[in-house]
Amino acid sequence: MSNLSGGDMRIDEAVCIDTKRIYDSCESKDCCEELRVTFNDAAQSLIDKADTVKTRDCDISAVSIDVDEVPFNKGYYSVDISFYFRLRFDTYSSPGAMPQVAIGYATFNKKCILYGSEGDAKIFTSTAGERRRDCAEAPKYANPTAKVQAVDPVILDTQVVEVCHCRRHCCTTFPDSIRESLAASRFPQNPEKAVLVTLGLFSIIQLSRDVQMMIPAIDFCIPEKECACSTQSPCESFESIDFPVNQFFPPEADAGNEASRGCG
Repeated sequence: MSNLSGGDMRIDEAVCIDTKRIYDSCESKDCCEELRVTFNDAAQSLIDKADTVKTRDCDISAVSIDVDEVPFNKGYYSVDISFYFRLRFDTYSSPGAMPQVAIGYATFNKKCILYGSEGDAKIFTSTAGERRRDCAEAPKYANPTAKVQAVDPVILDTQVVEVCHCRRHCCTTFPDSIRESLAASRFPQNPEKAVLVTLGLFSIIQLSRDVQMMIPAIDFCIPEKECACSTQSPCESFESIDFPVNQFFPPEADAGNEASRGCG
């Protein structure tokens, strides 16, 4: 247990933990220009017949990450990242017509080089709770682990062009989950129009390794409050919730922010 002195908690000991250490990281702000969108046959038919096409929304559907050593630069690794975006479009066959939704996918590739330190050890671990085995699990090799954090992109521009005027090819190499959604066996053979989107993408890339570190220990994390077990009726529970004023009346900028506004 920890020692108390004047209300302060003193460190009792240093303990060793197994955790991940981030060796290098970077933030990225990419303008993904004129990415061609891939549609299945049904969605492409809506695009070909459309008089107007508007992008409704876009989200990151999947990310593929590869980490490889940089030759002749020991400790550094190239991180190759492929982002796969799912986009929904409102297609209008004529002015004033009800829109029909076409779903398509686009991809963006980027590469960065980060420091990941060195390590040649192979890591073997046992799995608790399973039937006893003669050997531990297959080893994890010494390359650092890459982690990518990103927010859904900002839609900057949407263009619809004739296929004969489009210099960008459709991507047909997607993860299995996306290929199933696209029904890859029914890619359009002779599309008439191509959709090009420009997206703004913010991301953070990190390289980390499993390490053992000494940290100061104060005490175990013992909860200090009891679990609240509500026995109220649904209506009594509802009555205890404050009215969500901000959902009906969005808050205004505070005085400090208002005063600092200006044209840059």
